[in-house]
Amino acid sequence: MAHSKRFQEVSKLVDKAKKYSPEEAIDLAKKTANTKFTGSVELHIRLGIDPEKSEQSVRATLVFPNTIGKTKKIIAFVGQDKEKDAKEAGADLVGGEELINEIAQSGKTDFEVAVATPDMMPKLAKLAKLLGPKGLMPNPKTDTVGPNVKKMVEDLKKGKIAFKNDSTGIIHQAIGKTDLDNAKLLENLNALMEVIKKAKPSSAKGAYLKSVTLTTTMGPGIQIDPSSLA
Repeated sequence: MAHSKRFQEVSKLVDKAKKYSPEEAIDLAKKTANTKFTGSVELHIRLGIDPEKSEQSVRATLVFPNTIGKTKKIIAFVGQDKEKDAKEAGADLVGGEELINEIAQSGKTDFEVAVATPDMMPKLAKLAKLLGPKGLMPNPKTDTVGPNVKKMVEDLKKGKIAFKNDSTGIIHQAIGKTDLDNAKLLENLNALMEVIKKAKPSSAKGAYLKSVTLTTTMGPGIQIDPSSLA
């Protein structure tokens, strides 16, 4: 696929042979982000893990110190006693068994994150085949099941994200929009890397951070020196 003239021009700003510091990479990413819309700034981290071994998968949650520019539509499956808490915290859809039955009949999932109180999990079993393949099933591992629905929803509205490596051992994660200032993007980048380093599987051998690439939407990849993040 031939790249656009714009892409070819901004690509000249990036030295493909160089590994940049995080500060340099962010600065350069901003310079290459000359699309007509506000794009995202993304990190792509290739890890030294065997993605086929479940004990080596890397997954974690994180509340970024600064906004990453998108709030997700949240559904909260709760009993009547927790409905007020969920609504006040900012949940977009709130309900219990009736809402579960409604979704089971319509098959509509017009939300991006689902949270639930533990008592609702047995009732949610009927939606497992619908929500599971889409990664929407509430799960204690991603902090989307718990008694404190207010905190779960508030954290998600603040920009809490759950991430995991893909089938090739790479983590893809947005760290902000291109109009976020450099210092805040750097704080978000460091926060993400800190969590990834803590999540290193004990059975992973050799270099853990194989490569770290920063890109913007429709922008060229900028290599970050992994040793500057170790």
